[in-house]
Amino acid sequence: MSIHSTPFAYDDAWRHIHLGRLMGHAMRRFDERVRSLMAQDDETPLALSNLAARDKVGAAHIHITRHLSLQGDRITDLAERAGMSKQAMTDLVDQCEAWGLVLREPDPGDRRAKRVIYTDSGINWHWAFQRAVQQAEAEFVDAVGEDIATVVRLGLEAYGSDVGDMA
Repeated sequence: MSIHSTPFAYDDAWRHIHLGRLMGHAMRRFDERVRSLMAQDDETPLALSNLAARDKVGAAHIHITRHLSLQGDRITDLAERAGMSKQAMTDLVDQCEAWGLVLREPDPGDRRAKRVIYTDSGINWHWAFQRAVQQAEAEFVDAVGEDIATVVRLGLEAYGSDVGDMA
């Protein structure tokens, strides 16, 4: 008998229902809803709203919005919080800068370093993101119920707590 042969009926149902796959589908659905809500938000800057509506805003753009503080951050700190390489974050910041979301300014604590800060349009984008996340979360609660939503939130917080900064 070959090492690859299975002496019993193989059941690969686990591939379709394992936790990682379910979380991935849920995250993609949530992020898609956030992008859709941002595209519809009257307070999102028009050019950025159009990018979201044309599905040009990807997960990475949502990712930077999750992690960039309103006070601004160094790229190295931003990359670390986002779980990205410094080079990947630099590329993303370059694109966001071209879109008018962010700009780089000298870091007052280190002349060699730059800080990434939101532009006025970027701040409006940030607030639109917050509103969209809150709406998507409310829709999640409506879909699964308050009790399940609370258990999911607590479970995800516990499971992800050792990863680092939850900001």
